[in-house]
Amino acid sequence: MRSSSGAHFIALDHVRALAAFMVFTWHWNGVVPVEYVPALFPFSLLAEGHTGVALFMTLSGYLFAKLLDGKAIDYRAFLWNRVLRLLPLLVVIILIVGTIKFIRGESLLFYAYHIAAGVLLPTLPNGGWSITVEFHYYIVLPLFLWMLRKSKFLPISVVAAAIALRFYIHYERGEIQSFAFWTIIGRIDQFALGMLMYQFRAYLAYRHLAVFATFIAFAMLYWLFDLHGGFSQNPTYPSPSRLWILLPTIEGVAYAVAIAWYDSSFSPSATGVSRFVGRIGEYSYSIYLFHFFIVFEAAKFVNERVMDISGFYIACLWSLVFFLLVMVPVGYLSFRFIEAPFLTLRKRYATVPQ
Repeated sequence: MRSSSGAHFIALDHVRALAAFMVFTWHWNGVVPVEYVPALFPFSLLAEGHTGVALFMTLSGYLFAKLLDGKAIDYRAFLWNRVLRLLPLLVVIILIVGTIKFIRGESLLFYAYHIAAGVLLPTLPNGGWSITVEFHYYIVLPLFLWMLRKSKFLPISVVAAAIALRFYIHYERGEIQSFAFWTIIGRIDQFALGMLMYQFRAYLAYRHLAVFATFIAFAMLYWLFDLHGGFSQNPTYPSPSRLWILLPTIEGVAYAVAIAWYDSSFSPSATGVSRFVGRIGEYSYSIYLFHFFIVFEAAKFVNERVMDISGFYIACLWSLVFFLLVMVPVGYLSFRFIEAPFLTLRKRYATVPQ
């Protein structure tokens, strides 16, 4: 989406669209679970579509490195812009969920506690937990920018420290999945690696074979991960597997490489299919937060009233249909009438030093 500086990167909007679809399909397929791993291993990234959140996080790190490269930042203006970008829609979602809970007779006091706790904990509704993680990233962003001014390699130290912390927590608690997936303890790697890989994007430009090999290796790993129970059954949730110590880092590396390669190797058109996919990326925040109201009931309706969607590929196809025909229009309306009016209030926060 066009930033306050006027910059617009349609290639990165394409990545946002893909991430939103991955998460949507994961929730869609969770309604009528299938009992087999996709035979075509790249589809494991849809079978375990929660990894779309990792793609969002890595993209966020890459994007801010791109926007702020060599520039001075007005941190207060930056935070103001992020509030305008994220808070209005989040408030609407919180109010809608609160209204639903009120109608159902659920405790609003308990709900209010979770909303207040959402500043620190992953307790905000409809995927709002990831907004909490983003907020925590914004707090440490000046540290990342300082690191990059000192050395482009310094973010690696953050990744190393995060891995060490997750190893320690796993040793103490016997599991790390609940921290690695839901909190900055796991996601900091992805922000850091996104920012790091932006510094080396020129080395990935047109390295199609190397990036393709990276993708194949990553998809195969996720295929094996899905084969052994994936997110929820490895063997239980939260999983005691040590894989979660390194999984956020592996995701961050794979996605950072892919984003830097795509951004530096291609110049997507602002017309036709490319423009349409880019629009989906623009609406991805609305799609992400609103899809919780739709996806579960929609999948249930199709399975009970239209056809059996317990087959993985059939379920993915139906997910794509609903994503395009339902979620994209919903995302557009939300963006147009909830998000966009506040974006006119943004301030310029990045300037080139004289």
